[in-house]
Amino acid sequence: MTAPVIVAARRSAVVPRGGALARLGIHDLAAPVLADLLRDAGLAADRVGELILANALGGGGNPARLAALAAGLPERVAGLSLDRQCCGGMDAVLLADALIRGGLHEVVVAGGAESYSRRPLRLRTDPEGGAPVAYDRPPFTPWPDRDPEMPEAAEALARALAIPRADQDQWTVASHARALAARDRLRAEITPLLGQDHDAFARAISLRTCGRAPVLCGSVTAANTAVAADGAGLCLLIPGARARRLGLSGLRIVHGVTLGADPALPGLAPVPAIRAVLAETGLAPGAFAAIEVMEAFAVQAIACLRETGLPPERVNPGGGALARGHPIGASGAINVVRLFHELREPGQLGLCAIAAAGGLGTALVVERV
Repeated sequence: MTAPVIVAARRSAVVPRGGALARLGIHDLAAPVLADLLRDAGLAADRVGELILANALGGGGNPARLAALAAGLPERVAGLSLDRQCCGGMDAVLLADALIRGGLHEVVVAGGAESYSRRPLRLRTDPEGGAPVAYDRPPFTPWPDRDPEMPEAAEALARALAIPRADQDQWTVASHARALAARDRLRAEITPLLGQDHDAFARAISLRTCGRAPVLCGSVTAANTAVAADGAGLCLLIPGARARRLGLSGLRIVHGVTLGADPALPGLAPVPAIRAVLAETGLAPGAFAAIEVMEAFAVQAIACLRETGLPPERVNPGGGALARGHPIGASGAINVVRLFHELREPGQLGLCAIAAAGGLGTALVVERV
């Protein structure tokens, strides 16, 4: 089996929760993107063997199956839902690559979809018979003293690496500026939903604006933290030999890995994953034409670059999550979609990386073929 190729990649706009996409459920976000993928690749829906969909906030029920049915895929497509928090969308693409390499399927759609606006309210039952207790998130470790809230973990990372608020705010301003400058070309990768054809959050901001933002924890503020958002991102993978027969170009996955790291400093988790893919491919940090690093927090992106030597000038050329928002299960897939549209020349290499709560990191190297 030849190495799989991502022959189409699309996403919705990313919109902060409560915005233009607030009425859409997970499958409503994913199904139109999937339909556009098939049209872009010139493939009929009945050719799809599996849909892998990451989701972190839904209430179960296999949203991948719902999305498959809503998109008109054959009933035999069971749908596989994946929850690895923020890493899930990127991990779904890695899993699709593995399924095709293993000969289990020839056409796989993979990515993620998240509706922060429609997420279920969470209650934990009381075994003693008392009233249910509301909670916002599940535990990410079995140890309460090593399971920090994400802003607290980001601040701990800022202190550990001496990354001041000024640096975080400067990164934030630059992310918004790149997103605004790229808005017209980003429309090519976006499937409009309810008339929303661009990322709604990007804006012209300044260091002064950032300075007025509410503090979440220490140097971590509402400005240098990605907002909760709704959105979807999906990729379509087929064997490389089939792509060549069909005359389709795309991205070949050179190597990818997901690793665990210190759950107390989850923002650093992509570092060992990035180092692993660099070591195992023999590539230098400067080998990549484009790099997509998740910006759940500005300090996280800065730390990943400092610790791996990746060149900042090639990172997030169309802006990052600070300028888009963070639809948790979809964000990793959106990073892959971004690389698909940034890498245009054969032989160009790209890298994307993302962290997740609990100390998880995924890194992925691709090549335009």
